[in-house]
Amino acid sequence: MDAPAVPPAALRDINAMVLAPVWIAEQGLHCSLKSGLYAADGVARETAAWGIILADLAGHVADALSAAGMGAKADLFEVIVDGFNEEVSAPSSTRMGQSGAGSS
Repeated sequence: MDAPAVPPAALRDINAMVLAPVWIAEQGLHCSLKSGLYAADGVARETAAWGIILADLAGHVADALSAAGMGAKADLFEVIVDGFNEEVSAPSSTRMGQSGAGSS
């Protein structure tokens, strides 16, 4: 399996946790989520936290693509956000998953 490296900060921090590994397998996207970290503070806090996580992840993807010479970070980020909004509006596939067992 071609897995990305664990970030050094995650190796140093004894409280680090994996939130959402994502795989392409059997011609589809599969992931396992660690949700509920902020649930004790209410659904608004939990969903807001995931919004921040997804936005930060999009920024990291734009940074990586820019570093690979694919364009300016801001332009790439805009295209990623547009793609996200398009997928939310009209999903290209059906999500299936089980609570507590990850999702695919």
